[in-house]
Amino acid sequence: MVKRILNFLNWEFTNINQAALLLGFFALLSQILGLFRDRALAYIFGASASLDVYYAAFRIPDFLYVTIASLAAVTALLPILNAKIKKDHEQGNESFIEARRFLGSIFSAYLMSMVVVSIILYIVMPKLAPLLAPGFSHSQIEQLISISRIMLLSPIFMGVSNLFGSVTQMFRRFTVYALSPILYNAGILIGVLVLYPMFGISGIALGVVLGALLHGLIQIPVLIRHRFFPQLTLRIVWKDIKELVMVSLPRTLGLATTNVSILIIVAMASIIGGGAISVFQFSFNLQNVPLVLVGLSYSVAAFPTLSRLYTDGNIAAYIKEIEHAARQIIFWLLPVVFLFIVLRAQIVRVILGSGMFSWSDTRLTAASLALFSLSVVAQGLILLMVRGYYAAGRTWRPLVINVLTTGITIVSAYVFLNFFYAHPSFQYFIESLLRVDGIKNTALLMLPLAFSFGITVNLIWLWIAFCRDFHIVGNFNLSRSFFQNFAASFLMGFVAYQCLGFFAQFLSDITFWGVFLQGFLSGIIGIIVFIVVLKILKNEELDELVNIFKTKFLKVVVIQESQPDL
Repeated sequence: MVKRILNFLNWEFTNINQAALLLGFFALLSQILGLFRDRALAYIFGASASLDVYYAAFRIPDFLYVTIASLAAVTALLPILNAKIKKDHEQGNESFIEARRFLGSIFSAYLMSMVVVSIILYIVMPKLAPLLAPGFSHSQIEQLISISRIMLLSPIFMGVSNLFGSVTQMFRRFTVYALSPILYNAGILIGVLVLYPMFGISGIALGVVLGALLHGLIQIPVLIRHRFFPQLTLRIVWKDIKELVMVSLPRTLGLATTNVSILIIVAMASIIGGGAISVFQFSFNLQNVPLVLVGLSYSVAAFPTLSRLYTDGNIAAYIKEIEHAARQIIFWLLPVVFLFIVLRAQIVRVILGSGMFSWSDTRLTAASLALFSLSVVAQGLILLMVRGYYAAGRTWRPLVINVLTTGITIVSAYVFLNFFYAHPSFQYFIESLLRVDGIKNTALLMLPLAFSFGITVNLIWLWIAFCRDFHIVGNFNLSRSFFQNFAASFLMGFVAYQCLGFFAQFLSDITFWGVFLQGFLSGIIGIIVFIVVLKILKNEELDELVNIFKTKFLKVVVIQESQPDL
């Protein structure tokens, strides 16, 4: 049995279709497991002050992860590692001396820096915690300090797993790569279901650490089999470290900037009231599911082709590829926006509505989800255009835009919150529009609104800069596709909304299956309307999708998931 498991983990994928199907399936499974994780947390805690502490405790370890561990991300490390192996082959070093030395240097430098920084953060955590959550009580701050200290182990393990992942992908052992995020979420679930009853909320933090540890351990059999396990050394080749850092720095700074904005928004949410952070995080996680499955997938799938076309000097084909991927992102994500807005209560209630998660929690989370959804298409297009810049070797432009629009997001959150508190008429308008009147902590809704506003500004700015930098005249010929999809999505949303009212006469609003069937049947009918309208309008994306299912279902591109947050 053990031998079979090891053979499965070391299964080499030489067929791109097999690898694509495996990675796509496990990426979806990971997202589903993440929703089960959120449901378990909602069941036990609801949107409560206790869960606020847990989510706030992620912020410092997460920031540590993106600022140091992302410097050794697979996307930056793998090309350099492949170059070292190629050099070894040319020099006749069959034991890969150069590649092993490089990996050992990165591994040693990473571990030393992470341990030192983690010890410093452990010591100064009592000073950082009140800044992280100024609205917390003294007991919550004490709990936040304790949990954050436990979670400092997570970025260490996740960063090591990133290093291991570069080797497993180099040898095309995609099984362990696909299993890693699933085991991470499984570890958190073990923390919620098993360790929490034993150790309290600290048990959930231990589950996060367990998940990060499993994320790396699953990859060790591949490293051992290929004798590529990195060795600790004091003879670090700093030239290699500098080479990797220079490649990774723009992306790392971009991730750090985004993380800072979330950190500040979480601090604002802590002042609003108990449960505000939980509602924000739950709705953020929900809107992230289609973004990962669609926006990230298309942007990553397009990257190799974009890089090759730009390197070959075929700029016309490069722009055409950007346009094609953008049309696909709009095709998939625009209807998601309308479905999320119309079916928001049913989606939230079915996924999170159990145990301690009340109807008030559902309504507030649903309203927050609707506001996050306004920027889902923009987020998907930003992912694509940033990779378009990366493919052209222009990494600093999107970084500068991201930094400036992050500042706009933070300022907007502050301004929106103050305007909400100072103008009761505006408060009444928002609460009535999103059907959250009579619920506490509705000021929280200004945070996802500010987030969507900042993302929209980011896209507009990035779009203008992209057209100028690559001498594009017009708008990528996206207008026809956008308005076709917008019209179909609008009609889909209208029909789904009418169906909700119809099915509510026959299906219960208080049982799981009643709420599920309301949303499911209304959504299915809405999607049928969406397809029919696009068919009437002779939409190119729909025709292309039908053609793929008919003739090229298995001819797809390997898609990699993004570096996960802790």
